[in-house]
Amino acid sequence: MTQLDPAPSPYLADAHANDRAHVFHSWSAQGLIDPVVIAGASGSRFWTDDGTTYLDFTSQLVNMNIGHQHPRMVAAIKEQAERLCTVAPIFANDMRSEAARLIAERAPGDLDMVFFTNGGAEAAENAVRMAKMHTGRLKVLTTYRSYHGATAGAISLTGDPRRWANEPGMPGAVKFWGPYTYRSAFHSADDAQECERALQHLSDVLMVEGPHTVAAIALESVVGTNGILVPPPGYLQGVRDLCDQHGIVMICDEVMAGFGRCGEWFAVQHWDVTPDLICFAKGVNSGYIPLGGVVISQRIADTFRERAFQGGLTYSGHPLACATAVASINIYEDEGVIDHARHLGTDVIGPALAEIAEKHPSVGEVRGLGVFWAIELVKDRATREPLVPYNAAGADAKPMADVAAACKQRGLWPFTHFNRMHVVPPCTISDDDAREGLAIIDEALSVADGYVTG
Repeated sequence: MTQLDPAPSPYLADAHANDRAHVFHSWSAQGLIDPVVIAGASGSRFWTDDGTTYLDFTSQLVNMNIGHQHPRMVAAIKEQAERLCTVAPIFANDMRSEAARLIAERAPGDLDMVFFTNGGAEAAENAVRMAKMHTGRLKVLTTYRSYHGATAGAISLTGDPRRWANEPGMPGAVKFWGPYTYRSAFHSADDAQECERALQHLSDVLMVEGPHTVAAIALESVVGTNGILVPPPGYLQGVRDLCDQHGIVMICDEVMAGFGRCGEWFAVQHWDVTPDLICFAKGVNSGYIPLGGVVISQRIADTFRERAFQGGLTYSGHPLACATAVASINIYEDEGVIDHARHLGTDVIGPALAEIAEKHPSVGEVRGLGVFWAIELVKDRATREPLVPYNAAGADAKPMADVAAACKQRGLWPFTHFNRMHVVPPCTISDDDAREGLAIIDEALSVADGYVTG
């Protein structure tokens, strides 16, 4: 494929060599990676330094919700940079104030205050800090299948294997099993039973941990990297009820699931549930400039009306970042992005994945909503043996690596994690581009079918 639009840079020719010599990459053994050099991007596609173009079905890290290089976002960055790049958090600023107003107006219930951070991990850190100060308690309950960030506290909240090498972590972090009907920890037969048993399990964990010691229950409204696990109807309300019963703060991490990804401003609105705190980042401005934050209920905010909140960041509410949030929310509104994301899930991605599931014996389940879907791959549909083991690496991960390679050979950059492929293109992707990507995945899954044993 040919390059769409050259991105002239005097440093492009040396980018790969300089990367290998000087850049230390996250979550990687430095000598075992060979990063592709991205030269430019537009909309739902990006291209490399050799001119190869890919349809971006990852949204980079599930954050490029409005697509690459949106002209209104680029213009907003230029305009704000010319006016005022940064001020300290102690001052008020027009962009920070407007971004907070726009976010609060779209949040559920009385979540009317916003604390800005640089990203999702810091949002999780500060949400937990608020909950602990508000309740005077230590413990925070989170699920095993979760990711909340890589800072010291956030990685302790995280339930996936990335936590292991960082232990011991923050004291008081306690794990429980969230709902996952396809691989139920509770031997459930359907979503209704999974909801009931998962809530009973959480109630039992509270009983043995002592609910009076628990500051918060923090969970991803829709689990992201660890499976795109859509909670069964009634589950989030059940968590809300347990929190109310025991005076526990309910934190919903919507860093990945928020801002259109699930076809709503905030995913919890799909179930009409209002938590006490919502963590956000990624889709608030599609990552054009680092930005995250916590949307805060009036009850929590009142705790700090005459008592100082002991937390802060040099770049909290950075004007340049907040200007992109303002531009982004206006783009969502003016271009109908939320409705389009909902349409994609209902009319394009969902039906296509259902057909793919019928066609390929390697597909155990497809699930999702909006522009947030997972294809779970198995060796045997009857036993549900995963295509690759949990936390597979090296030779054990080869089947998934082969599927990903088949996608890339056909011009699609996929998002894979363990035995799953996630379908997470920009929320602005056209129907035709979405169908093109899904057709490529359909072809590539013939590789996974070759590993089926039952």
